[in-house]
Amino acid sequence: MSFVMVSEMAELSRDLAAFEAMRTELQQDHNVQWVVFFDAKLAGIYDSFNAAAADAVARFGRGPYLIRQVGAPEFTLPASVAYRIQ
Repeated sequence: MSFVMVSEMAELSRDLAAFEAMRTELQQDHNVQWVVFFDAKLAGIYDSFNAAAADAVARFGRGPYLIRQVGAPEFTLPASVAYRIQ
């Protein structure tokens, strides 16, 4: 695993921890909306995945950043999606 991939996974872990810390509040106020976390901070709230992704790419480039739907069931990404070749 390259340093870049380890670094990106650490950044995503921090974004996920920030999302988990805000989960209850987000579910109360923004259930079913989409959120973007970048640099362990809530970066935006959107009505669709496409809007969240477009804004995240425009603001943060290739990332990494976390995009999640508030209130959606947990899921696991296959390794082929979670990792990319540099």
